[in-house]
Amino acid sequence: MSDLPTLRAAEAFYHEAMQRLHTLLESQRDALDRAAALCTEAIAADGLVHLFGCGHSRMLCEEMTPRQGCFVGWHTLVELALTFHNAIVGPNGLRQSLHLEKTPGYAEQILRNFAFGPKDVLIVISTSGIREVIIEMAEGAKRRGLAVIGVVSKEHCLQARPAHASGKKLLDVADVILDNGAPVGDTLLTLQGASGKTGPFSTIGGALVMNLLRCEVAQRLADRGIEPVFLPSHQFVGNRSVEEQLEHFYAQYARRIAPLYGRQGGGA
Repeated sequence: MSDLPTLRAAEAFYHEAMQRLHTLLESQRDALDRAAALCTEAIAADGLVHLFGCGHSRMLCEEMTPRQGCFVGWHTLVELALTFHNAIVGPNGLRQSLHLEKTPGYAEQILRNFAFGPKDVLIVISTSGIREVIIEMAEGAKRRGLAVIGVVSKEHCLQARPAHASGKKLLDVADVILDNGAPVGDTLLTLQGASGKTGPFSTIGGALVMNLLRCEVAQRLADRGIEPVFLPSHQFVGNRSVEEQLEHFYAQYARRIAPLYGRQGGGA
């Protein structure tokens, strides 16, 4: 008999998660192709691919940039009031953040801070795909001429009741939808002897989908003779070459985003 410990819940989650991960590429090749085409065109034209998400979805924005393997052309629209709720209760608590997600008009106040370019793209990340700020971010971006890519749980979004007064979900607004593969309610694991479920999947599936997109866009840029400006590994402390590459990355990133701040307060 094996002396390895039994990890009943861990193994159950692992197998269910791996089964879902295996389907994420084949089930959406066409959507990934269209999303990669939009992002490649934006970055090749000296534009930006913006990323927006509330709450935990912020993690997938930061999975794209800044982190190892990222390259100039991706830009996060991180609104701290919607994402910084680590205390849960008290100042900057979860109640306030969830309330703001439901506030009509809030998305427009975010968008007014930027002068988006004609080739820019917005990726809106939301497992449910129904919150007011999510719908209005997507609609506001489209009014400004941006193509919109949604990252959702299709399974959850399809059965969820719309929250926005228009009755729309992100599925109805986005030009392309990518599926993070999460089930209804996100969590995978039912425990024996306890109510409720655990083992959320959307971060795992979402991170895979985002990296599939990142890698495909990088290769398509290289195929065009456009070398991506990558963030080098800053783990090599004291390496002059790495430090020079890092400064080059900063300079190219600053140059790319500078036009975003050329106009303040404008509407769609």
